[in-house]
Amino acid sequence: MINVSVVVPVYRGALTLLELVDRLHRTLDSVCPLYELILVNDCSPDKSWEVICELSEKYDWIKGISLMRNYGQHNALLCGIREARYDVIVTMDDDLQNPPEEIPKLLRKIEEGYDVVYGTPIKDNHNILRNIASKMTKIALQGALDVKIARYVSAFRAFRTSIRNAFDNYKSPYVSIDVLLVWGTTRFTAVPVHHDQRKSEQSTYTIGKLISHAFNMLTGFSTIPLQFASMVGFILTAFGLCILVYVISVYLVRGGSVPGFPFLASIIAIFSGAQLLALGIIGEYLARMHFRTIDRPPYVIREDSKKSEITIHQPQREYSYYHDRRKTL
Repeated sequence: MINVSVVVPVYRGALTLLELVDRLHRTLDSVCPLYELILVNDCSPDKSWEVICELSEKYDWIKGISLMRNYGQHNALLCGIREARYDVIVTMDDDLQNPPEEIPKLLRKIEEGYDVVYGTPIKDNHNILRNIASKMTKIALQGALDVKIARYVSAFRAFRTSIRNAFDNYKSPYVSIDVLLVWGTTRFTAVPVHHDQRKSEQSTYTIGKLISHAFNMLTGFSTIPLQFASMVGFILTAFGLCILVYVISVYLVRGGSVPGFPFLASIIAIFSGAQLLALGIIGEYLARMHFRTIDRPPYVIREDSKKSEITIHQPQREYSYYHDRRKTL
């Protein structure tokens, strides 16, 4: 049987954590000989950290980590993934939209030989705009990953812990767990799972954040925007050459220039816009290179419920906390 580490990024999850822990315990207790739950508090403004500390003191299979500030869902996940110690890591949201009872489905697929298994919702319980933004993110992810499984990606996933060795030294502040997983394997699959209604307040993962995440994936993990800028530049250059040929032909045939300042001004505006677009995309890549050179960490730990100390992430994992504990409740 598989030993499992469950990683949950927590933001405004104080009202759902107790139920989440209870359902996780009942589910994991029936399928795993050893398991743990790592709750990463992403600087939540509510009482999430207090709840996490209480749960950590009550159950020795729960560990809490609090970050210095709000780094984002994927950065918090990366922190928890690096702290996991068992064979398979399961990631899920804290709002109970991902039913813990569906975890065995993911584990059965892992046992079939896959390295990464996504739990794809049978039906999304979001509004139309949110679903559109989510599809845009998946399209961007497919461009960054260049794999067909991208359309089935979700926050509910299970993967072998050994895959994290592929991104053990990753230190950029721009994080996409799904892209990092591709660095370690190509054996992906997905299974349909139920997707419940959110039981806490409205999701903080807004449409704007989804679009921003899609843009970060494209500029941070692929060269598609640069290729797009090059293609736009090529098309406009070809268009400009056609205009030049037309102007010269009219001059040679009619013996005069082509009237029409507005037309000329529009052509200049098109070329100027194309240049600014290309410069903006190049600037995004330069900014990311800048953040990598200044060694800005993807996250900083404020407090660990088991160690209670401030820690800045280093690429080498430390296992001072890790010692085998039998599951107890």
